[in-house]
Amino acid sequence: MKKSIFSTKTVVAIGIGTAVFLILAKFAAVPTGIPNTTIQTSYGFLALISAIFGPIAGLFVGLFGHALNDLTSYGSIWWSWVISSAIVGLGIGLYFKRFSFEDGEFGKKHIILFNIVQIIVQAIAWALVAPLLDIIIYAEPANKVFTQGIVAAISNIGTVAILGTLLLTAYAKTRTKKGSLSYEE
Repeated sequence: MKKSIFSTKTVVAIGIGTAVFLILAKFAAVPTGIPNTTIQTSYGFLALISAIFGPIAGLFVGLFGHALNDLTSYGSIWWSWVISSAIVGLGIGLYFKRFSFEDGEFGKKHIILFNIVQIIVQAIAWALVAPLLDIIIYAEPANKVFTQGIVAAISNIGTVAILGTLLLTAYAKTRTKKGSLSYEE
């Protein structure tokens, strides 16, 4: 029997994750002074979902959460940035097995790996993919979109480094450490 990539757990994570991402994007964002670019707490949460549930959940939470935020906030979807959010969720999620949450561990080594991964993924998504897609899809001026992309990359990297690391550390503490339980007769 072939195992589906859309397990019940993954589908539930996508649904709940999308709703929380949307709420955070709408109500817990801070303006940067650069047009249409905000400091988003939603990416700390996206990192949490991606790191716990993997790349499929991360991809769809980033995709659906950002698309719904655009649709309800602006009336249309800005696909270049929606795709970049999906890339962030996917990219962080690709490393979810290396973060050892099921072992109840998220120590210094895991925190460093998590932050290296999220910095690389977000730099690619926001400082490269989003601006290039803005130019290709919407014929936006390069200087404008690269400025927005770099500001988004820096703010999202900072948000995930702080909020994402705190959320993942707290989550790891809820897990039972490997070998901490013993069998008694």
